[in-house]
Amino acid sequence: MLVFGDGTQNDYRILVSRAQHRPQSDLYAFNVKDVIPSFSLPLQTGDSKPLVDLQSLLTEIYDRASYYLVIDYNQEPVSRWLERDTGWLDALLREKVYGN
Repeated sequence: MLVFGDGTQNDYRILVSRAQHRPQSDLYAFNVKDVIPSFSLPLQTGDSKPLVDLQSLLTEIYDRASYYLVIDYNQEPVSRWLERDTGWLDALLREKVYGN
């Protein structure tokens, strides 16, 4: 599916395509620093569209699974696109690990 945008670069994208509107779709683009946007999930025609809040879902999974206990946040991240966000990422991890 071709996706046309304004030329901005984003770390992540969610593409939602409703059968009755194809080939048009909704694009939700965001960066690693952003809150993941909520979006309505298309179901069958006539059904109500539930709102999907991926940010809350992922945060709850992270907390319930206690990933903060098993992930070594002292390791350098292995991803080239994070280089531009190193300061932000370091501050976020320090807050999560040390509470400051």
